[in-house]
Amino acid sequence: MSNLFTLAGQTALITGSSRGIGKAIALRMAEQGANVVISSRKADACEAAVAEINAAVGRPAAASIPANIADKASLEALVASTIDRFGQIDALVCNAASNPYYGPMAGITDEQFTKILQNNILANHWLVNMVAPAMRARKSGSITIISSLGGLKGSTVIGAYCVSKAADMQLARNLACEFGADNVRVNCIAPGLVKTDFAKALWDNPDTLEYVTRTAPLRRIGQPDEIAGMAVLLASPAGAFITGQSIVIDGGVSIA
Repeated sequence: MSNLFTLAGQTALITGSSRGIGKAIALRMAEQGANVVISSRKADACEAAVAEINAAVGRPAAASIPANIADKASLEALVASTIDRFGQIDALVCNAASNPYYGPMAGITDEQFTKILQNNILANHWLVNMVAPAMRARKSGSITIISSLGGLKGSTVIGAYCVSKAADMQLARNLACEFGADNVRVNCIAPGLVKTDFAKALWDNPDTLEYVTRTAPLRRIGQPDEIAGMAVLLASPAGAFITGQSIVIDGGVSIA
């Protein structure tokens, strides 16, 4: 049982990992023995997360490689730098995302909608196709896309974001079918409302928070660390027979 969730010897590349859910995933993966690459746009934020994680695990487990998910060349450099430093990428977690608009879809600009689709879908497609060939050649690897409960529900305020997250679920299903024969697994995690800076427009509004938690079985929203364990499971031997799934972690909101 002690080895069921081990990531010893693995290298995990996690986008959007300088804060929130991404940083929580990086920390928990490092605790299970992985080397983790911290990546977001801001180098200082990446370095701060690296220092925090390395101090917590007591070894130089984390490395900072900043990148912009909107820039394909930046992602190519991220993958190349990770391989130069650690030799290979065993686990990819596509966590970074954008949501520049809050309101009804009739009010979203073309620029805002395009940014959401590019950063939340196309960037994941790019990154997966940069990392997957080596995984497939080795007959081993895991890819996890952080989607959202919004990909399964309608919304009057984050509709375009929900469209992108539904597409991520289908992306994972398609890729799981394509990569399965090579023992590369692809899954989504679909969090409900989690207390992160990214989702602050939702949980920081008392009316919205009350609405979300009123019928939730656990009567609260989530914390970043409560998503991290599933990412560890999916990359570990415990997740070896899971692929093509969208695993909801929402405190029961979707069933109430």
